[in-house]
Amino acid sequence: MPYFRAWLVAFVFTEMVEVPIYWAGLRVGLLAAFGATAITHPILWFVIFPHLGLPYVWLIVVGEAFAVSVEAAYFLLLRRGLRRALLWSFLANAASFATGMLSRMLFGVP
Repeated sequence: MPYFRAWLVAFVFTEMVEVPIYWAGLRVGLLAAFGATAITHPILWFVIFPHLGLPYVWLIVVGEAFAVSVEAAYFLLLRRGLRRALLWSFLANAASFATGMLSRMLFGVP
């Protein structure tokens, strides 16, 4: 249960950072903005991270590449254009990663 709780805190934190970025940058509705991370985050935490067996830094590289790619594809399906989808997916994921690491250093969460 502690792993699920840690995931839930990280998921909420990530959504709080990424939803406004997608909403403003791609001009999508809040549900569509929420949907991108709702697809990738559980796969990262419950499939990729526990089963790849890579060092932490490589899990982050693979995980972020996965998230950017899948979220960009999701927005491409919503007809946001490839360049815009990739740009905003990269920016949203970079922002959530950076703020997550800063919050972890300062407060110990997520």
